[in-house]
Amino acid sequence: MTLTVAILLLLVAIALMLIEIFLVPGVGIPGIAGLILLVASIYIAYQIDTTSGYYTLAASVVISIGLMLLAFRAKTWSRVSVNSEIKARLIYPTDTLKIGDKGNTISRLNPIGNIRVNDQKFEASSIGDFIDANTPIEITNIEGNKVTVKPV
Repeated sequence: MTLTVAILLLLVAIALMLIEIFLVPGVGIPGIAGLILLVASIYIAYQIDTTSGYYTLAASVVISIGLMLLAFRAKTWSRVSVNSEIKARLIYPTDTLKIGDKGNTISRLNPIGNIRVNDQKFEASSIGDFIDANTPIEITNIEGNKVTVKPV
Protein backbone atom coordinates (compact mmCIF):
# COMPACT_ATOMS: atom_id res chain seq x y z
CA MET A 1 0.00 0.00 0.00
CA THR A 2 1.14 3.50 -0.64
CA LEU A 3 1.03 6.68 1.32
CA THR A 4 -1.50 8.00 -1.20
CA VAL A 5 -4.04 5.41 -0.06
CA ALA A 6 -3.52 6.40 3.58
CA ILE A 7 -3.95 10.08 2.74
CA LEU A 8 -7.11 9.38 0.68
CA LEU A 9 -8.57 7.32 3.52
CA LEU A 10 -7.77 10.15 5.92
CA LEU A 11 -9.51 12.69 3.66
CA VAL A 12 -12.59 10.48 3.28
CA ALA A 13 -12.65 10.00 7.05
CA ILE A 14 -12.56 13.76 7.56
CA ALA A 15 -15.36 14.25 5.03
CA LEU A 16 -17.50 11.64 6.76
CA MET A 17 -16.91 13.26 10.14
CA LEU A 18 -17.91 16.65 8.72
CA ILE A 19 -21.08 15.07 7.36
CA GLU A 20 -21.73 13.63 10.80
CA ILE A 21 -21.22 16.99 12.50
CA PHE A 22 -23.24 19.16 10.14
CA LEU A 23 -25.80 16.96 8.43
CA VAL A 24 -26.59 13.85 10.48
CA PRO A 25 -27.62 14.39 14.11
CA GLY A 26 -26.39 12.00 16.79
CA VAL A 27 -23.93 9.16 16.37
CA GLY A 28 -24.66 7.67 12.99
CA ILE A 29 -23.16 5.63 10.20
CA PRO A 30 -21.06 8.47 8.73
CA GLY A 31 -19.37 9.16 12.07
CA ILE A 32 -18.64 5.50 12.78
CA ALA A 33 -17.39 4.95 9.22
CA GLY A 34 -15.22 8.07 9.49
CA LEU A 35 -13.69 6.83 12.73
CA ILE A 36 -12.99 3.40 11.22
CA LEU A 37 -11.41 4.96 8.13
CA LEU A 38 -9.33 7.27 10.33
CA VAL A 39 -7.95 4.32 12.27
CA ALA A 40 -7.41 2.38 9.01
CA SER A 41 -5.47 5.27 7.47
CA ILE A 42 -3.18 5.46 10.51
CA TYR A 43 -2.67 1.68 10.44
CA ILE A 44 -1.86 1.71 6.72
CA ALA A 45 0.58 4.59 7.20
CA TYR A 46 2.38 2.67 9.98
CA GLN A 47 2.59 -0.36 7.67
CA ILE A 48 4.46 1.76 5.12
CA ASP A 49 7.02 3.07 7.61
CA THR A 50 7.12 4.54 11.08
CA THR A 51 7.71 8.12 9.96
CA SER A 52 4.64 8.09 7.72
CA GLY A 53 2.63 6.60 10.57
CA TYR A 54 3.72 9.36 12.93
CA TYR A 55 2.88 12.06 10.40
CA THR A 56 -0.53 10.54 9.70
CA LEU A 57 -1.22 10.14 13.40
CA ALA A 58 -0.20 13.74 14.09
CA ALA A 59 -2.32 15.02 11.18
CA SER A 60 -5.37 13.02 12.30
CA VAL A 61 -5.03 14.26 15.89
CA VAL A 62 -4.72 17.89 14.78
CA ILE A 63 -7.64 17.56 12.37
CA SER A 64 -9.80 15.76 14.98
CA ILE A 65 -9.12 18.48 17.55
CA GLY A 66 -9.91 21.12 14.94
CA LEU A 67 -13.21 19.41 14.08
CA MET A 68 -14.14 19.21 17.76
CA LEU A 69 -13.39 22.88 18.26
CA LEU A 70 -15.44 23.68 15.17
CA ALA A 71 -18.34 21.57 16.37
CA PHE A 72 -18.39 23.07 19.86
CA ARG A 73 -18.16 26.71 18.81
CA ALA A 74 -21.36 28.59 19.54
CA LYS A 75 -21.69 30.21 16.13
CA THR A 76 -21.29 26.94 14.22
CA TRP A 77 -24.74 25.72 15.16
CA SER A 78 -26.43 29.10 14.77
CA ARG A 79 -25.50 29.03 11.07
CA VAL A 80 -27.16 25.69 10.44
CA SER A 81 -30.10 25.94 12.85
CA VAL A 82 -33.54 27.40 12.20
CA ASN A 83 -33.94 30.69 14.02
CA SER A 84 -37.49 31.55 13.01
CA GLU A 85 -40.33 31.40 15.45
CA ILE A 86 -43.97 30.65 14.76
CA LYS A 87 -46.04 33.42 16.28
CA ALA A 88 -49.36 32.79 14.55
CA ARG A 89 -52.29 31.55 16.58
CA LEU A 90 -55.60 30.32 15.34
CA ILE A 91 -58.51 31.25 17.52
CA TYR A 92 -61.87 29.95 16.48
CA PRO A 93 -64.61 31.89 18.24
CA THR A 94 -67.31 29.33 18.93
CA ASP A 95 -69.87 31.86 20.17
CA THR A 96 -72.05 31.39 17.09
CA LEU A 97 -72.19 27.60 17.44
CA LYS A 98 -74.63 25.53 19.45
CA ILE A 99 -75.01 21.82 20.06
CA GLY A 100 -76.99 20.21 17.26
CA ASP A 101 -75.76 22.52 14.48
CA LYS A 102 -75.05 20.65 11.28
CA GLY A 103 -72.33 21.15 8.70
CA ASN A 104 -69.71 19.34 6.62
CA THR A 105 -66.13 18.34 7.17
CA ILE A 106 -63.59 20.27 5.10
CA SER A 107 -60.69 17.97 5.87
CA ARG A 108 -60.51 14.49 7.29
CA LEU A 109 -61.02 14.40 11.05
CA ASN A 110 -58.47 11.92 12.39
CA PRO A 111 -59.49 12.77 15.10
CA ILE A 112 -58.93 16.54 14.61
CA GLY A 113 -59.64 18.46 11.42
CA ASN A 114 -61.60 21.34 9.94
CA ILE A 115 -65.35 21.67 9.57
CA ARG A 116 -67.69 24.22 8.01
CA VAL A 117 -70.81 25.15 9.96
CA ASN A 118 -73.02 28.15 9.16
CA ASP A 119 -70.58 29.20 6.40
CA GLN A 120 -67.76 29.51 8.95
CA LYS A 121 -64.66 27.37 9.29
CA PHE A 122 -63.85 25.76 12.66
CA GLU A 123 -61.43 23.22 14.05
CA ALA A 124 -63.17 20.19 15.51
CA SER A 125 -62.51 16.71 16.76
CA SER A 126 -64.48 13.54 16.22
CA ILE A 127 -65.87 11.46 19.03
CA GLY A 128 -63.55 8.55 18.30
CA ASP A 129 -63.80 7.42 14.71
CA PHE A 130 -62.12 9.06 11.76
CA ILE A 131 -64.47 11.11 9.61
CA ASP A 132 -63.64 11.58 5.92
CA ALA A 133 -63.72 14.94 4.14
CA ASN A 134 -67.08 16.23 2.80
CA THR A 135 -69.07 14.19 5.32
CA PRO A 136 -72.19 15.67 6.96
CA ILE A 137 -71.57 16.17 10.69
CA GLU A 138 -73.44 17.33 13.78
CA ILE A 139 -71.98 19.20 16.76
CA THR A 140 -72.27 17.12 19.94
CA ASN A 141 -70.25 19.16 22.44
CA ILE A 142 -68.68 22.62 22.79
CA GLU A 143 -66.19 23.34 25.57
CA GLY A 144 -64.52 26.72 25.13
CA ASN A 145 -62.94 26.61 21.68
CA LYS A 146 -63.04 22.80 21.50
CA VAL A 147 -65.80 21.50 19.24
CA THR A 148 -66.69 17.82 19.16
CA VAL A 149 -68.67 16.38 16.24
CA LYS A 150 -70.13 13.11 15.01
CA PRO A 151 -71.16 12.02 11.52
CA VAL A 152 -74.84 12.36 10.68
